This record gives sequence, C-alpha cells and structure tokens, in this order.
Amino acid sequence: MKAFDSTPSTRSDRALQIALFITSAAWFFASQTLAGRAAMGLSVRFNLSDERPLLGVVFLLFLLAIGFCFLQMVAHQSASMREALGLPRRATAGREWGIGAAIGWGLVVLAVLPMALGRTLHIEFWTAPRAFWLVVLNLVMLAISALVEEVAFRGYPFRRLIEAVGPTAATVLISLFFGLLHAFNPDATWISVLITMFAGILLSIAWLRTHGLWLGWGLHFAWNASMGVLFGLPVSGIINFSSVVQTRAIGPTWLTGGDYGPEGALFTLVVLTIGVVVVVFATRDYAWDYTRKPIIAAGYPMDVPPPEAHTAMEQGAKPVSLVQILPTTPQERSANEPPR
Repeated sequence: MKAFDSTPSTRSDRALQIALFITSAAWFFASQTLAGRAAMGLSVRFNLSDERPLLGVVFLLFLLAIGFCFLQMVAHQSASMREALGLPRRATAGREWGIGAAIGWGLVVLAVLPMALGRTLHIEFWTAPRAFWLVVLNLVMLAISALVEEVAFRGYPFRRLIEAVGPTAATVLISLFFGLLHAFNPDATWISVLITMFAGILLSIAWLRTHGLWLGWGLHFAWNASMGVLFGLPVSGIINFSSVVQTRAIGPTWLTGGDYGPEGALFTLVVLTIGVVVVVFATRDYAWDYTRKPIIAAGYPMDVPPPEAHTAMEQGAKPVSLVQILPTTPQERSANEPPR
C-alpha cells in the first residue's frame, strides 16, 4: 500500500481539500437524517423496535461509503472503497483491531476500578431471555456504530483535513468537532465535552500511527462495549446498552461522571493520557511499516527501470571466465619461511 503523504498541499489543492472536507461533513449530517428515517420506517412497518438502532447504523455506514467514494471520484483520486473509508487491506488488519480492542478494554477497566474500590457501583442483573438477545443486538450495533464514527471522523474527512492544514492542526480540529457533537448527548457537561475531545485526539493518534482505522475501530468498540454492556454504565450519557448488567454509580462526579457515565469524570482524563502512551508504544512497528516515506537516494527514485539500450548490452554480453587470485608472499621472507 502506498504511504499516505501528510504534508500540507499547495494553496490551490488546499482549497480543494477544504471543500471536500466540508462536503463530506455535510454528507454525514444528511446521511444521519436519511438513515434515521429509513430505520424508523422499517421498524414500524415490520415491528422491529429493538432492531431499530442497528438498522440505523447499518444504513448510515452504507450512505457514508457511497458518499465518500463519490467524493473520491470527483477529486480524481483512484482508490478502492476500503481505502476511501480508511480500511486498507493488509495482513496485520486483524491484529491491529485486536490490539485496539485490548487497549480499549484495559482503559475502561482502569477507569472503572477506582469506582469499584470506592464502593460507588450499585449493580443489578436482568436475566430474562430478552436481555441476552439485547446483548447480542447491542454488541453488533456498537461494533458498527464505532466503525461509523471512525469513518466519519478519522476516515475520509480527516485525510482531507490533513492534506489541507497538516496532521497537527487536523487532529485538533477534528477532535474539537468530535467533542462538540457529543455536547448534545443526554446529561452532557463541559467536562464531558473536554474528555470526548481528548478521546478524539487518542483515536486520531491511532490513525496517524497506522494510517488505517483498524486499531482505532477496535479501541472505540471495546471502550463502548466494555462500558455499556460489560459494566452496565452509561456510554456518553446513553443507558440503552445496559441489559443483563445494569449499574448505577453513586459518588463524586470527578470519579463517576454522574449520569453521563465515566466519560464525564475528570479521572478519565488521566486514563486517556495513559492510553496515548500505550497506543504510541503499541504501534511503533506499524508506524515504521505504514507511515514512513520511502527513502529516495540523492532525490532520485531507485526503482526506475534501466534504458533499453543498457538492458540489451547486458543481455548480449558474453560471460567472462573466472580468474583465481592467489595470495602474494612478502619480499622480506621466502615462501617456505614461517611468518614472524
């Protein structure tokens, strides 16, 4: 796979990249509306109330894929749908996803552990058959919704922003955008918005270190699934993911995040800071394999084919017989004299 060039573009191309970014963001909002209405219509028509969130994220992913691929074609940039979305085909994709999932799960455990030690968690269990069916639906929905958010924020739009303003400014801008959108979630606070922005920086670093969404997708999914399904806590203020395990945290807001969940707790900032260090350390090989620019000696590529005349001369040359070179003897002693 060709390495992604994170160097800001020229002025003329920069305007095109900014226009593509704004268009992709507008398409994301339009797709949300279209996907929501389609999911609502199908769920009412076929009585699929439990499956409505899953239908919504599936439709949204489909619309984003179509729209981003179309923008890629408009910009005359040839790429497959997977590459346009930020999911390049490579041998380490599954391993990257697994590493991201392990990091996401570990960070949630680290965020929840002080609550458990402080006895702020009050847990109830719902063991009806429908509860286990909801677990399956929620896990699938969280997997697809995590991919949707990564595609929408760290996929095609993020790369257009990088080409326009560079990786540092693009990371700050996309993370700011990511946090502000979560300000409309239930029980959101300025602290939760700040923490979500920092989470956006963590996920952006995951892309910058691998030039793919595999690791960030795994991290995002494991974070949400561990928070909502495994521990039964609110995920960004949403409690619909808790079925078998339903947990309420009663304690200081800086530790529990209140009704918004751990993503509204100041302690989570410490956890995310640790997460940045872990992601950088875990991706050191991928950063070398997928993000480094090819080395060009003296500014000239070394993979240029030789001229045809030179190739013809090499093919027509007769093989030369081997010549054996014997060791010489120093003049100060004879051949039979042992060395001094």
